[in-house]
Amino acid sequence: MDTNTLAAQDYGIAEVLKTLGIKPVNSGASTGTVWMDTKGEAIESYSPADGKLIAKINQAKTEDYEAIIVKAEEAFKTWRMIPAPKRGEIVRQMGDQLRKYKEPLGKLVAYEMGKIYQEGLGEVQEMIDICDFAVGLSRQLHGYTMHSERPRHRMYEQYHPLGIVGVISAFNFPVAVWSWNAMLGLVCGDTIVWKPSSKVMLCALAVQNIMHDVLKANNVPEGVVNLVAGGSKYVGDNFLADKRVPLISATGSTRVGKRVGAIVGERLGRSLLELGGNNAIIITENADLDMALRAVLFGSVGTAGQRCTSTRRLIIHESVYDSFRAKLLKGYEHIRIGHPLDSKTLVGPLIDKGAVTDFLNAIESVKKEGGKIIYGGEVMKGEGYESGCYVRPCIAEVSGNLNIVCHETFAPLLYMMKYKTLDQAIELHNGVPQGLSSSIFSRNMLETEKFLSHEGSDCGIANVNIGTSGAEIGGAFGGEKETGGGRESGSDSWKIYMRRQTNTINFSTELPLAQGIKFDTGE
Repeated sequence: MDTNTLAAQDYGIAEVLKTLGIKPVNSGASTGTVWMDTKGEAIESYSPADGKLIAKINQAKTEDYEAIIVKAEEAFKTWRMIPAPKRGEIVRQMGDQLRKYKEPLGKLVAYEMGKIYQEGLGEVQEMIDICDFAVGLSRQLHGYTMHSERPRHRMYEQYHPLGIVGVISAFNFPVAVWSWNAMLGLVCGDTIVWKPSSKVMLCALAVQNIMHDVLKANNVPEGVVNLVAGGSKYVGDNFLADKRVPLISATGSTRVGKRVGAIVGERLGRSLLELGGNNAIIITENADLDMALRAVLFGSVGTAGQRCTSTRRLIIHESVYDSFRAKLLKGYEHIRIGHPLDSKTLVGPLIDKGAVTDFLNAIESVKKEGGKIIYGGEVMKGEGYESGCYVRPCIAEVSGNLNIVCHETFAPLLYMMKYKTLDQAIELHNGVPQGLSSSIFSRNMLETEKFLSHEGSDCGIANVNIGTSGAEIGGAFGGEKETGGGRESGSDSWKIYMRRQTNTINFSTELPLAQGIKFDTGE
């Protein structure tokens, strides 16, 4: 094995890679049970934790993509006709397989992406949970019946498998977001083509290896669970414009989402967009400040601020502003920044040096626009921080939604602002282009119910006395405005992975027309 890969063996990475089937040089395309011989330009995956090379991936080229789409189309014809509960049984086995590999996969997620090990384990648990959800769903793909206005007619709706589901995942959740889409799509009868972020391709390769034995043991057709690990020069707009892929589910920035939506929309395809967040917590004068503090700490610095649900803004009542400010500064001082696989670490690195640059540029914009930095904001130096990807989480005081505040900085940059009335707080809360997650801390029912009402939060997720981050899989996940409007995971999110059909059956000997229309030829 490459000597650079062995550099991190103190944390057992060499064994993790072996367990997950990651080689020094890997193929970038799989049809579920077969790895293709890809010849694309190699991508080198370096860990932001220590800057070491983990492994290489020979990217999937355009011809590899084409071969996979053909396989996925053919496999769909077989997969869609397998009864949904039988498909659910295979997904159940996938969940069991993930349980077996939870620790090594969680460790790889932490090492390749940079989130701490506990969060890596949590991400794999999320995959397991959605498998369990999908198993139950496989027996609940319900349609509806309704009364016909015509005598001796029966009407009902049913849902059919859609086809190929294209999944484009982001670096910050390198495996969980795929599972949200894949497990629901699979029980719905769809085939899956996954294009992972080029920053965390090894995690995707590992998942494909984990799924291999389940697919093989159940004789699942080649082409049902596919991977195309290739950059945009190989797999990009051609994927989005492909009419053979009826649904593209894309997670990423608002900028990327607008491009995805435009290209998919041009061919009248479906887009499921999970884009940027600019999430706020309102802390009222009636809040439990200690509870709020715990929520803010995890929400603002967890995953080094690289969650779409990370807490970006605090809107605090003027009467408790100073006391909460003091608590928050003290809390930030106790945050341990370090290697994500160190059990004492609470904040790991940003994904790469480009993210660090964006963080520093945002801080400069805060200063230019009149904001005040009251904590952190520097790049960490010294032993253990050699990768150059570690930063000290930053807190800024601002007078309101400045231009930079309205922009999502994907890093641990938290804005604090005061408010006088709840109406003002809600106006500040809703006054950004994004609308993903939101929260209010208050023990006053009038305040919390107003926040959840039509005149309250305009986000897809609105919480009371919990933070903005850490959604459960049981509810539909997604947001409004520039967050894209998509919904993934729980509730009835499964419906986007299927095509809806209304059926009318005439069991009479007459042919009455709807709306009482008479159309008699006189014969």
